[in-house]
Amino acid sequence: MDRITISDVQKTFQLKPGQFINVDGRDTNAITVLNGVDLTIRKGEFITLVGPSGSGKSVLLDIIGGLTDASQGVVKIDGKHIVKPDSKTGYVFQQYALFPWRTALDNIEYALEVRGVPKKERSDKARYFLSLFGLSGFEDRYPNQLSGGMQQRVAIARALSTDPEVLLMDEPFAALDAQTREILQTELLRIWEKINTTVVFVTHSIDEAIYLADRIVVMTARPGRVKEIIDIDLPRPRDGDIRSSTEFNNHRGRVWEALRDEVNKAQKDWALSPAYAA
Repeated sequence: MDRITISDVQKTFQLKPGQFINVDGRDTNAITVLNGVDLTIRKGEFITLVGPSGSGKSVLLDIIGGLTDASQGVVKIDGKHIVKPDSKTGYVFQQYALFPWRTALDNIEYALEVRGVPKKERSDKARYFLSLFGLSGFEDRYPNQLSGGMQQRVAIARALSTDPEVLLMDEPFAALDAQTREILQTELLRIWEKINTTVVFVTHSIDEAIYLADRIVVMTARPGRVKEIIDIDLPRPRDGDIRSSTEFNNHRGRVWEALRDEVNKAQKDWALSPAYAA
């Protein structure tokens, strides 16, 4: 069953007055970051988006989440045209985005509080998700008393506490050290396999994309489009040992083959087309 349908999505940003960028030998004050994105995502699927910097991955995530409008085209979740944030959708940003004046427990409860969930119910649910992420005993800690990995666990737990049917994740582990990143990848998969929500996950890491995904969506250089969709047929549940398997390495080679030309193109385009003020 299809959960998300993305049809001919385009996004163009206007630069500030007096700013211009050279595109294909022509000065313009508008940048098209997405141009004709078509994608269908199934219910319960784990999708990772990879592509060079500037290919519009995060912008596409914002459009799915209703945080920004498409300049053209339509995104639908369960057949509903998305034009604003939807209660069915949770979002985890690269930054932890926790309230510093709230404890770990209170930060998770906040997402339920704004939905009118009674205090006892939201407290029980927040404690449940803290325990899922191995944070029992840290309920009363404030964000500045938690490590970066712990803060991101709280942020993910907060997003999951609302039982989202779609979870959007924008490079949530990028700022973490390699060991913590791998641990959280495995924890995320363990919890996702329990709740069966649909996940769209942006990453620059090929290994992370392979380890997490059912399918990898490779984006072109700006303006971003879907270049290739790669099925990841590795068995689940997955653990760290799979990263050293022949099958994993084969997938790594295939994803890089699809990405290489787009990365090179993006680097040339940014070098030749810097924005400037008139």
